[in-house]
Amino acid sequence: MASESSFPIRAIDNYIKNSLPAAPAGRICRAACALLFMAALVSCRAETEDPTLQRPAVSGVRVESVAPVPVDDVYEAAGTTKSDSFSTISSRVMGAVTSLKVREGDHVESGRLLMTIDDRDAAERVRAAAMSVEAARQNRDLSDKTWRRYRALFEQKVISRQEMDRVEAQKKTAEAEYSRAAAMAEEAKTNLGFTRITAPISGRITSKLIDVGSMAAPGMPLLTIEGSGDIYVEAAVDESLTGTIQSGMSAEVTVPSLGKDLSGTVREVVPAVDPLSRTFIVKVPVQDKGLKSGLFARVRIPLSKRPALLVPDKAIVSKGQLTGVYVVDGRGLVTYRLIRAGKRFPDGTEILSGLSAHERVITGNVERAIDGGIIGAEAR
Repeated sequence: MASESSFPIRAIDNYIKNSLPAAPAGRICRAACALLFMAALVSCRAETEDPTLQRPAVSGVRVESVAPVPVDDVYEAAGTTKSDSFSTISSRVMGAVTSLKVREGDHVESGRLLMTIDDRDAAERVRAAAMSVEAARQNRDLSDKTWRRYRALFEQKVISRQEMDRVEAQKKTAEAEYSRAAAMAEEAKTNLGFTRITAPISGRITSKLIDVGSMAAPGMPLLTIEGSGDIYVEAAVDESLTGTIQSGMSAEVTVPSLGKDLSGTVREVVPAVDPLSRTFIVKVPVQDKGLKSGLFARVRIPLSKRPALLVPDKAIVSKGQLTGVYVVDGRGLVTYRLIRAGKRFPDGTEILSGLSAHERVITGNVERAIDGGIIGAEAR
């Protein structure tokens, strides 16, 4: 005996055979009509749920309706911690490094000797300058004595004014030569002092860029010292925010390596835009004793308010590579809905897609939720 489900299909097939011609085109049309009738029949049966289907009951959960709430539109940028007190030590003379008194990590006080550079050339220049000073001094003294003798003769009207003017000119020239020689001697002493490099500030040696025997040149970095000043975060911000981010705006700083979340305020905005990265620099000082320069940090700066759909973090359920929430419809039917999560806020996680405003989700005792389960009327 034919089953009840096969009877409508045979009836439809007989009707189509009697109504359509037997030509090839008719056979094709007949097959298409049969498929359409079958699809309509299946959809009608799907709309009618089997009343005998027993769904698992879900109880003890909390269901809440989600609605858009205002949140801060936050811009996030990567940054680096730096010290306010930072010095790069360079040489002002050329020469080989003859001694190095410090190592990386050493703490030094201001004025401490850090390294020495070969000073033989500078010492010879100092000696030559001293000899020039002595010669100029003797010439100055001789010119002064000559001027005194000629001054007496001039007062007795023994010599002419022209001769007296010539002697006075020689005296002034000798004094000028002495002053020039003395200045050159001081310059030579100063250059000799440049061969002894001392710490300009108190702090810790963070890098050593030269070794004993290497040649130092003017302007060449040799050491870096990080002082005990405050730490700030320097971040590169996209040029589209020029004029939007200003000094005084609040900021949040996260240092992942230390697991610290800190608060700060934008202290300085460098207006110049880097033509390569199309970014400008923002500096945010932070206060924490464990910070040091060179650490990676994330800077978040709130810009404005915008609406966002938030759900509690505990309402989000991960199943392998899938992320979703349990949605409850008007009949109490629980469905696991896939979502795309966005930024995390203090009040929850933003839902970018997969959930609409005013839908109800399970936010409490989520572990009791069952996909396809039913919630009692008292909890709906």
